[in-house]
Amino acid sequence: MADRVHPTPLLPLSTPPAPPPDNSPDASAETAPLRRPTTTSTTPPPPGASYIVHVPKDQVLRVPPPDRERRYRKLAARPARRRLLRRACCGACCAFFLLLVLAAAFVGGVYLVFRPRAPSFSVASLSIDARGLLLGDASLPVRIDADVRADNGANRKVGVDYRGGGQVTVSYSGVQLATGRWPAFYQAPRNVTVVSMPLTGGENGGVALLTDQQRGSLEAEAAASAVPLTVEARVPVRVRLGKVLRTWTVDVWARCDVTVDKLAGQAAAANKGCTVKVKPLWWWW
Repeated sequence: MADRVHPTPLLPLSTPPAPPPDNSPDASAETAPLRRPTTTSTTPPPPGASYIVHVPKDQVLRVPPPDRERRYRKLAARPARRRLLRRACCGACCAFFLLLVLAAAFVGGVYLVFRPRAPSFSVASLSIDARGLLLGDASLPVRIDADVRADNGANRKVGVDYRGGGQVTVSYSGVQLATGRWPAFYQAPRNVTVVSMPLTGGENGGVALLTDQQRGSLEAEAAASAVPLTVEARVPVRVRLGKVLRTWTVDVWARCDVTVDKLAGQAAAANKGCTVKVKPLWWWW
């Protein structure tokens, strides 16, 4: 029975022992274990000898073939471009978020310092010449002289600059009777201004647009000295915060429901309430 062979590790730069020839008498003998040589052989290795060298995987240098070197460089540079793009996107998002935070802080600081409030409006008086409405004569124009009271007393440091191009209309039951222009002026803080403006309805002034039912209701309300009218104004304004800050020009919509006692001469106007709406500046309005 043959003995078990215990292999020994190969030494680098050493020549493995040659196997005995087939006709050797030791071929049928017992196989002797390999022994580590005690002395270093000075004879050169025979040609065609091969060795096994173990190199760590992380130290292996891989060189692409020449035909794929360009593609290899392109693929190798792709992760770097992606990292640059990610960094650029993150930087842009951070900058945008920082700008939003600074803008919110600025707006909050301005609001706390100036405490802006919306001015209030009311109709002081109406001088009406609307005989054509009662007579149903479209040749008689409707003329109204309106006095509107603008109150900016709630603001201590905020002024209102009323720009030109505003429009004021007076209507009854949804039918426009007269229209006019809002004058341009500046209203200082803690100021009350009464604006007088002439309104005209042209040749017919809505007389032809009134139905027979509406004309009958108008005559009954005029006899009872309680004619409901609606005064609407669209005024472009610019807000002044102190002496330096100014906002952009926005449209202010004001609507006042009034009741007059007559449609001819100086009429007494009873205000039922006015509303003011400004959508772009809802945060301070």
